[in-house]
Amino acid sequence: MINFFFYKKLFYTAALFTGCCFVCSCENDVKVIDDMTKKVVMREEAVNVESMLSQEGKLKAILKAPLMLRVFADTVYAEFPKSLHCDFYNESTQIETWLDSKYGKYFETLGKVYLRDSVIVITTKGDTLKSPDLWWDQNKKMFYTDKYATYHSPGKQVSGTIGLEATQDLTSIIFKQPIGTIQVSESGFPQ
Repeated sequence: MINFFFYKKLFYTAALFTGCCFVCSCENDVKVIDDMTKKVVMREEAVNVESMLSQEGKLKAILKAPLMLRVFADTVYAEFPKSLHCDFYNESTQIETWLDSKYGKYFETLGKVYLRDSVIVITTKGDTLKSPDLWWDQNKKMFYTDKYATYHSPGKQVSGTIGLEATQDLTSIIFKQPIGTIQVSESGFPQ
């Protein structure tokens, strides 16, 4: 009987000691937990950027910007908060179109660029597209917007009140709710 009480007392002492260890080890500092679980966004900064985009070994575009911020978040993107200029090249590596904007944001994984604030696209032929807000799809080589936009070229002046879709070289433009003037030939078709 003495052995039974001794072992029982030893068991309760060990259980009490182990329980105290668990209670003491479960204490967490709130600041340490916040630091460990806080969402961290990494950011790189570059000034006087000149970036070349090529596909299949052919030059497609050259982008110039005074400031670029590359942000590693849920979606990796490059932001151009102080303006940007981009020259687009055709298959013969000749400039076919250039673009200026006061702000841009390039979503790398999507292959899309969001442009806003005084966006203007001009071709070597003088065709001009202006909009306060414009998207460029790098893969489709298309511009599009749901905002007001205007298009000017010799003999044409068209505005769209709720957006447009246009090819990168502005050879095809589809306006949503267009208004404007277009010169037509004697046959009744646009010149």
